[in-house]
Amino acid sequence: MEKIGDFLITHAQGGMLPWAVEVQAAEEFSLSCREVELAALAAEIVPARYQRNQNTLSLADQATLLKSHVAVIGCGGLGGYAIEELARLGIGKMTVIDPDTFEEHNLNRQILCTINVLGMPKVDVAQARIRVINPAVEVIPVREAFSKEQGSEMLRGVQVAVDGLDSIPTRIQLAEVCDAMGIPLVYGSVGGWYGQITTQMPGQHSVQAIYQDYSGEYGIEKTLGNPSFSPALIASLQAAEACKVLLGTGHCLARRMLFFNMLDMEMETLVL
Repeated sequence: MEKIGDFLITHAQGGMLPWAVEVQAAEEFSLSCREVELAALAAEIVPARYQRNQNTLSLADQATLLKSHVAVIGCGGLGGYAIEELARLGIGKMTVIDPDTFEEHNLNRQILCTINVLGMPKVDVAQARIRVINPAVEVIPVREAFSKEQGSEMLRGVQVAVDGLDSIPTRIQLAEVCDAMGIPLVYGSVGGWYGQITTQMPGQHSVQAIYQDYSGEYGIEKTLGNPSFSPALIASLQAAEACKVLLGTGHCLARRMLFFNMLDMEMETLVL
């Protein structure tokens, strides 16, 4: 019987694995797309969808990402962009958590929101969208509000959590659960022309430090609103931070927060 590796080597084109061949291999060998892609990478063949990742990510890096499990908590402005970018990057498994449905006011900034999904659960839309972008990514939808009581179950098996929340108390609960479970948390928030991001490693309590003087439910986004570009920028940086943490490369924003003023195009680094 022909082995999957031999099949992929025979059908590869210029060291690349075209999508049509990936589908054929999955059917003939009764494998998932992710399993086929991992077999290809092990044979030093690049799934064609990842060819522009080359020279930035090695074959081993790409395989590590495909074996990774990331949670995105909140599937709105920040979370939607983070989900999309992490899926295109090749994160193998994502748990997406959000209790809400899409509404018209989401259309200005939430990439997962279109007119034809209004009224639909955000997590279900996220799962359906990623299925047609990168079928190698398993999306686990959790249509519930994040809570400290259920947080450990929601984040079971997760290696990195990405914060897409807009509630400060819930965000602090997320930070506490991540700390207790030893999970790095990539925090981000936006409001108007402004945004900020940090990565909280276990034991650092960075999110609590940011909000130690806040007493309300929401931050400045409820006053300033959010244009389309603010969540897109911060979520992209969150995706980059998550990637670095998973690969153990570069310097993440541990104990540092980047603050962006997009109106004046200024950036400041704050020590936490």
